[in-house]
Amino acid sequence: MSTSPSLPLLKRIPPGLWVGLVWFVVAVEPIVEYVLMPPSRKYSLSYPRHGLDPLSARLLLAIAFVMIMAGSAQLRRRTSMGYGLLLAGTVFSTVSWRQHEIPPVQYLGVDIALCYIAATRPRRTSLIAATAALATLPCYLALRLGLGEQDALGSDPYIALIVVIAWLVGNSIRQSRLHTEELHARAAAQAVTDERLRIAREMHDTVAHSIGIIALQAGAAARVIETQPGRAREAMLTVEKTGRETLAGLRRMLGALRQADREADGAARRDTDRTPDQATDPTAEPAQDPARTSLRPALGLADVEQLAATTTAAGVRVEVRWQGRRRPLPPDLDLAAFRIVQESVTNVVRHSGADSCRVSVHYGDDEVAIKVLDRGKGPAPDAGHDTGYGLVGMRERIALLHGDFTAGPATDGGFRVAARLPLPADTPTR
Repeated sequence: MSTSPSLPLLKRIPPGLWVGLVWFVVAVEPIVEYVLMPPSRKYSLSYPRHGLDPLSARLLLAIAFVMIMAGSAQLRRRTSMGYGLLLAGTVFSTVSWRQHEIPPVQYLGVDIALCYIAATRPRRTSLIAATAALATLPCYLALRLGLGEQDALGSDPYIALIVVIAWLVGNSIRQSRLHTEELHARAAAQAVTDERLRIAREMHDTVAHSIGIIALQAGAAARVIETQPGRAREAMLTVEKTGRETLAGLRRMLGALRQADREADGAARRDTDRTPDQATDPTAEPAQDPARTSLRPALGLADVEQLAATTTAAGVRVEVRWQGRRRPLPPDLDLAAFRIVQESVTNVVRHSGADSCRVSVHYGDDEVAIKVLDRGKGPAPDAGHDTGYGLVGMRERIALLHGDFTAGPATDGGFRVAARLPLPADTPTR
């Protein structure tokens, strides 16, 4: 079930209904005032009291009402036809009253329709609609003059000015909407890029740790293959297992990426097949992002013990200390915490030269603190080829979760990595 907030009532009313309501109110008001109500002293040049006495005038007015109803109903689906009926209905209404010019208030319905067209349709379509609205004014005047009636321009210039203003307002709304859509598209593209970078960091973390384990096990097997074939065989089995697990993880991630690309391409094709109203309908159900639902690895602090056991078996003893009450964490925070520990332990294995390290995980009421400390001498002088993406990745992970991260030499020797991850307010503490 959708949880999207419903639009306000005024925005849920179709544009054709707005046009029809305005036109009908303006058209019915003189009928009530000058035809149905008792005669009064005031009079109107635009709406003569006996203007609708002839049967032909009433018939024309009825036809005008039917045209307006049909045009308002077709304005969204068949814009050109609906708009043409609105113009024709306005002209028929003016002829039925035998007016010398189209009243400005009667043209308000056309102005609203033009504003809607300029806001939702291509510029060429809206310019044609505006030209038709402007051309109707001199055409009607020419018709009256052709029938032998003498009349000045009257209010036609003011009506034309209102038509131009209506088009400008609608075009401004359209430009603003297009700009908003462009910003949304850029934000979506940036979100995809961020997700791909996040996946790249996941792959780096997994592969770097696995390669470190494989290198240690392969080196140990090479040293004892002649004296202790059994241990060498165990080491090579560990290499095989680690390699297979790493390849399986890479296949899962790459498969998910390809699936996300296919679904994104399919969604893009579906969007291009949608009508303009559907493509910009704010009430449409938001599509789910496959990259955010299928690419999250099921890893967390619960895997730290297994990480420590694997690393200890590879030759670097890892001591894990738990403080506070262990409890489930949000998936993204749990994954980030595990990756911090994994990357730190991998750096110990690859660069520190230490034979042990200590991992401390403290569960607080409103945060989780992680510390990884080793007593090594740091990387060798010729290790300057390391890119340092490990620390950069850890720092970015913590920054994404609004935490604190420090890494550097410890005061009493060795290297120290410390991270603090704030817990969301709704995380259970008991």
